[in-house]
Amino acid sequence: MTTTPIKKRKFSLPYTLSMEKRVEDIPRWLPAATSIGSVIIAFLIAGIILKQIGGQPLVVLRFFFQATFGSWAVISDTLVKATPLILVGLGCTVAFKMKLWNIGAEGQFYMGAFFASLVVLLPMVSADASRWTVIPLMMVMGMIGGALWGFIPGLLKARFAVNEIITTLMLNYIAILWNNFWIFNAWSDAGFQMTPQFMRAAWLPRLTDYARQYPSLSGMTLHLGILVAVLMAIIVWWVLERSRWGYEIKLTGDNKEAARYAGINISRNIILVMMFSGALAGLAGMSEISGVVHRLQERISPGYGFTGIIIAWLAKLNPIAVIPVSILFGALIVAGREIQPAGLSSLLQGIVLFMVISSDFLLRYKIRLIHRS
Repeated sequence: MTTTPIKKRKFSLPYTLSMEKRVEDIPRWLPAATSIGSVIIAFLIAGIILKQIGGQPLVVLRFFFQATFGSWAVISDTLVKATPLILVGLGCTVAFKMKLWNIGAEGQFYMGAFFASLVVLLPMVSADASRWTVIPLMMVMGMIGGALWGFIPGLLKARFAVNEIITTLMLNYIAILWNNFWIFNAWSDAGFQMTPQFMRAAWLPRLTDYARQYPSLSGMTLHLGILVAVLMAIIVWWVLERSRWGYEIKLTGDNKEAARYAGINISRNIILVMMFSGALAGLAGMSEISGVVHRLQERISPGYGFTGIIIAWLAKLNPIAVIPVSILFGALIVAGREIQPAGLSSLLQGIVLFMVISSDFLLRYKIRLIHRS
């Protein structure tokens, strides 16, 4: 007697995932949704890692918000850290819009600080000059220093097609060592790794300066640089979205051949965009030495130039969105001084960057759930 073997049915899901390249315009809400989702997922992953090493994620998260947004004083500290990040993030945004990979914002930051310091250390003004003379001159000099450091890789890219990633990255080290040369030698304050303190006229006004008239402002370190940063965000938005030059920048970034066919001078725009990007990073350097440390010194940046790259991508190259994203990363810097274990803040930044890069997949492809027939 023969028996018929029973065939085992393979288990299969009733649905399958399909990935299709986007051919239509990306929905307006999607870039913002992917950025917010990236931050949320980054916090979840960091929480899981913290739990695995014996930490308490909810306690750390509560402490994070208390240390950065729990009172007006700590909000002030968070905004102080966010100020240079806004300016550096804007600089990266301008360059990335044209597909110019400016990795040199850190060096441009340092050169902006150096050139702004020349106003006081040469000096370029008299000792009794007013604040409203010294501060604007320092801003202009800071932007000139950053623009000069952006001009070099821009020229090499435009004239000789030299990869701007390499040149901007290498110029970071040159700028830092250039600053150190003067700080450790001619401008050293009694042999220390810093220059003498700037005169009061070179300090950006801070809220705490008005504590006598308004006692509630006592201890508030927020300075005028935050208004400059917000104003620059509006200016950059207008340049990119409302000006002819902004149209040329975006068209060149989207399709270089089409821009060349339209008669756009690509070489000139490469140089100008890199200078504009550098000028914004240089202004960030000026705001840091004038509003926070009040002197030129070693390590005035905890990596603002590199953090600005993450900010620009998380903001999806939107100048206005750079502001809240910079506040988030300013909070990470402030909390990083208090949160244990040490390095959790840097871990969060790294995870956010990874998630932002990964989320770009959703902007290029659509995922469909298809029912099997």
